[in-house]
Amino acid sequence: MTWQRASVISVWLVVATLAVLGGLVVPSGDRLGATPLLFAGAIVTSFVIQLAIQQKEGFVNRVMASISGSILILAVATILIITI
Repeated sequence: MTWQRASVISVWLVVATLAVLGGLVVPSGDRLGATPLLFAGAIVTSFVIQLAIQQKEGFVNRVMASISGSILILAVATILIITI
């Protein structure tokens, strides 16, 4: 696995962990409202990890992949929140 993929996957793992923790910690009535905050955290995490790498090549593609994957992870988490 290349460092580019590892940096993107690390963002996804952080977002998935935050989504699970949010589902466990946040009261059931407020879980849907916490999703935008989790997405904001995903964006900040994506930029922090990608800027920490200090590589210009592929920066936009890595950030785009990180945020796109985060959207999908949070969409699945939101569907699970609604159905449970």
